[in-house]
Amino acid sequence: MSANLRPLPDQIVPHWWTGEPAVAPEKFTIDCTDYRMDKAMLSPGSELAERMNQRFDEVGLVYLVNTGLTDLQDMRRAAKLVVDKEMHYEAGANPRGNLEANVYEVGAPLVAHLHYHHEMAYVGESTTMLGFMAKSAARGKGETFVSDNAQATDAILATEFGQKLKELGLCYHRDLTDREAFGDQDPINVYNHWQQSMLTEDPDEAEAMARSKGLEVEWGPDRMLKTRYYISAFEYFEPLDRNLLFASIADDGAWFDTWPMVQHIPYDQRPLKLTFGDGTEMTREEKQLFVDVYDRFGVPINWNVGDVAVVCNWRWAHGRPGIHLDAGEERELGVVIGAPFKRIGDIDGKW
Repeated sequence: MSANLRPLPDQIVPHWWTGEPAVAPEKFTIDCTDYRMDKAMLSPGSELAERMNQRFDEVGLVYLVNTGLTDLQDMRRAAKLVVDKEMHYEAGANPRGNLEANVYEVGAPLVAHLHYHHEMAYVGESTTMLGFMAKSAARGKGETFVSDNAQATDAILATEFGQKLKELGLCYHRDLTDREAFGDQDPINVYNHWQQSMLTEDPDEAEAMARSKGLEVEWGPDRMLKTRYYISAFEYFEPLDRNLLFASIADDGAWFDTWPMVQHIPYDQRPLKLTFGDGTEMTREEKQLFVDVYDRFGVPINWNVGDVAVVCNWRWAHGRPGIHLDAGEERELGVVIGAPFKRIGDIDGKW
C-alpha cells in the first residue's frame, strides 16, 4: 500500500469474507467450456439463456466462466440474456463514464476499497440487477465480492443496531461540487460534480432531476448541490415476500478512506454521509457491525477475461478490496445496469 493510502487511525477495514464462501459456487456458476459462444448461443431462448435464468431465479446470481469471449459487446450479449432491460445511470453518486456503447465503467479508483453496497440505494429509483464483464483481469488479484443479503438481513435484525435501523430508517446526505467553481484547478477534494451526476449543465435541470429521484435539495456555497434522501434501511423484495437489508456504510464518509484526492478530507466535510432517519449519528461500533454483517456472508468472484456475472441488487450486496497492479497488469470490468424500480422501503409484517 502506498504511503498516501495508509489506513486512517479510525478507518473501518472490511474483510470481505470468512475464507469460506457463504454460498457454494456451484449453485451459481456455469462453465461454458463446452458451449460454442456464437450468435445463436448468445440469443434469448438458447440453452445457455435458459440455464442462466434458472440459476438467477434460484440464487439471484449467475456467473459464467471459460466463455472464451474477448469482445466486451459479446460479453454484454451474454449478460443481456438475464438483464433484459437497462436503465441510464442518472443522479448516480460515482462518476461513471462509458467504456463502450451501453457499457459503463466501474467509476471508482482501483486502489480504493469499495465497501459492500446495493447499487443506487441513496435515491428513489434504484436498479433490479447489475451485469459485470471482465474486459481484462490480473491473475490472483482484483476479485469482486458478493454478500448473501438474506443471511445478512437475518443477522443484522438479530442485533440491537438492526432493530434501530428498522425503527429509525436512514438519511443519505450527498454534497456534489460544481464543475465551474473549480475551473482548471487540480481536482483535489472532488468526488463528483453535479453536472456529471445529473447529466446537465443547468442548475434548474439538475435540481429537477434530483427531486424526480425523491431527493430533498438545497444549494450551498459555490453552487454545491446538497441532497438528502429519507428512506428505510430495508427494501421489500416480492419474490421472497420479505424485507431485505438495502443499505451499508458505502454511502457514508467511510467510502473515501482509501480514495485518492478525497481521503484526506475530515469526515464531517466528506461528500457522503449516512445518519439515522432522525438525524442522529451512528457510532463507530455500529458502523463496524454494519461492515461485519456483510463480511460474514461474502463470496469471492475471481475474474478471468471473458467472465460474466449478473447479480440481483436485492439478494446480494457487492464490493471489492483496493487493487494494486504490477507493471504490465490490467484489470477492467464493464458494467450493465438493469431495469429501474421505484424504492418503497419496507412493508409492515414482512420481516
